[in-house]
Amino acid sequence: MLSSPKARVRMITRPLRILALLAVACGRQDGKDGQGAPAARVSTQDTASAAGTDRPAILFLGTSLTAGYGLSDPALAYPALIQAKLDSAGRPFHVVNAGVSGESSAGALARIDWLMSQGPVAVLVIETGANDGLRGQDPDSVRARIQAIIDRARHAAPAARIVITGMEAMPNLGADYVRRFRDIYPALARANHAELVPFLLAGVAGIDSLNQADGIHPTPAGQRIVAENVWNAIERVTRR
Repeated sequence: MLSSPKARVRMITRPLRILALLAVACGRQDGKDGQGAPAARVSTQDTASAAGTDRPAILFLGTSLTAGYGLSDPALAYPALIQAKLDSAGRPFHVVNAGVSGESSAGALARIDWLMSQGPVAVLVIETGANDGLRGQDPDSVRARIQAIIDRARHAAPAARIVITGMEAMPNLGADYVRRFRDIYPALARANHAELVPFLLAGVAGIDSLNQADGIHPTPAGQRIVAENVWNAIERVTRR
């Protein structure tokens, strides 16, 4: 998941680090990360402002990147930072962080019906596919699962607005795979009239000072940049 040719070259020349990224980011799918620690999750109550949780939700369906893996406080993860921006802008929404470390698009698809049943969802932010890419899953299959997530979400909440966050595959998987994987997200956004965040980790991926020791999960400073990336789309859909 790299943001520039320079960053890609740096990663290619560090194959041992790629293996470390695979081990950490893929993790486990039983609600724990790759080291056996509980997955970082944030409840509706934790992310809502003091005004309460009776406002429509912005639901973040995501992986460890959304869950806030490795951070000392869930309030440092980008969904919580988005909540602060919403509050400052006077937008009547509350954020629900449904990120789970190690989850694939199949896991996200398995959870979406239950998540959508928990209360009114005004905006669904879909951050998934990173772990599929690390495992070399077929891009067409990943796209089909994300499309199924969108279909189920719109069945449950027809008026819900969709935001799709783009992701990149590792260059060691080959140029054709990287291209096909990158194309998943803009294609889905076009087909579903959804907002697109072109690359969730733009300005963060490949920059050591903005990532934790594993090289893939953002530090608090990195999370602030991710929040700005996502806020551009959230600001548009909550303005309407």
